[in-house]
Amino acid sequence: MSEPAAGNNEAGLLRDPNLHVIFGVTLMAVLGVSSITPAFPQIAEALDLTPHQVGWLVAIFTLPGATLTPILGVLGDRYGRKRVLVPSLLLFAVAGTACGFARDFHLLLWLRLLQGVGAAAIGALNITIVGDLYSGWKRATVMGYNASVLSIGTALYPVIGGLLAFLGWFYPFFLPILAVPVAFLVLWRLRNPEPSSDQGLAEYLRNTLLAIKSPQALVLFLASLVTFVIIYGAYLTYLPFLLKHSFDASAPLIGLVFSATSVATAATSFRLGRLARRYSPRRLIHVGFILYALTMVALPLAPSITLLLLPAALFGVANGISIPSILTVLTDLAPAEYRGAFMSVNASVLRVGQTLGPLVAGAMLQIRGLSGAYFGSAVLAVAALGVISSVMKEG
Repeated sequence: MSEPAAGNNEAGLLRDPNLHVIFGVTLMAVLGVSSITPAFPQIAEALDLTPHQVGWLVAIFTLPGATLTPILGVLGDRYGRKRVLVPSLLLFAVAGTACGFARDFHLLLWLRLLQGVGAAAIGALNITIVGDLYSGWKRATVMGYNASVLSIGTALYPVIGGLLAFLGWFYPFFLPILAVPVAFLVLWRLRNPEPSSDQGLAEYLRNTLLAIKSPQALVLFLASLVTFVIIYGAYLTYLPFLLKHSFDASAPLIGLVFSATSVATAATSFRLGRLARRYSPRRLIHVGFILYALTMVALPLAPSITLLLLPAALFGVANGISIPSILTVLTDLAPAEYRGAFMSVNASVLRVGQTLGPLVAGAMLQIRGLSGAYFGSAVLAVAALGVISSVMKEG
């Protein structure tokens, strides 16, 4: 492994030019959905669409990520990270910006599909490059920094997209043009060690499959799946209904609660390096799932919206601890020549979790009511913690 010349402290890491490029790619990875959702009502009105039809702008964009990401990860292992990442960023930029010129819904959907193809490899290969460049406490620290930048992006893009939508419904679609300079930064500024292997394709695929099927890798994929089922189910999908039903909360107040979570995630992720020096990533994953279980129980029991802010913030702490720690252990497990495939499989698992989350929480709601979605998610977190603890031993 080739370590960047970044110094032996966190301040030194933050001055590493490679890290700045990684942050730029991360901000592109979360741009595709969060920047356009504020314009959805205007898009529906302008193109005479139903809310269900507008939802396809998200679904058709995320679809390639669930299907193509492992293939693109294999290509990143075989031919180099940059050779896949740079064209992906350029396709994301060109197809995404073209959406801003489309005035026909079917053309807009085709362009979103192409943009989704470009987006499929961005997040997974970015995390793969983190694993290539850093090891030990630096890897955990950078994973935390990266998660913090991601949280900031997901918090800011809806605001930026909403402001652009005042000019016209199509203006938020022009934001992906920012991926063009990011692509050239990857090409010219990123100094990453590309994988090299003399293995034939059949041998590579066989060894990759064996590595992915290891008990620790499978339990980490399970941890990722459950994490995103909880985030996109009980939390993102049904918390607004809980706040409205229990406290008659307004839309701005609901937004404040979500902001508290995002701020807590960003703050915790940014300080993860210090935690990683004291505790192993495996122990931090355990703590994260304990917090998931506790917050899922506490949210429906909160007597006031003020007191509900505490479990909402703790949920953000759980995200800031657990998600980057899972990624850290996965990159530790994956040899460099298989790391792209490893992280791409994990990215596909995340997409599945995002898709299943609302369905799983909705089924729990049908059985036990609104609070059942939260208590059921707490049980899911405890069950996952049991499996994680039994397989992942401290080391």
